[in-house]
Amino acid sequence: MSVPLWFFIACLAVVGVKLVRPPLWLVLVLLIGGYLVAGSLLAPTIDPFVK
Repeated sequence: MSVPLWFFIACLAVVGVKLVRPPLWLVLVLLIGGYLVAGSLLAPTIDPFVK
């Protein structure tokens, strides 16, 4: 059975939020911050550490 990576990550995120119960603002800051950093000039610098 083949499951798309984005679906697996989304399921893990939902389970993590339900178990840990972080504040909503923290979840939003991490999501928006990650999106902004991925599209910025810092992306090539961060890329080796993420891989």
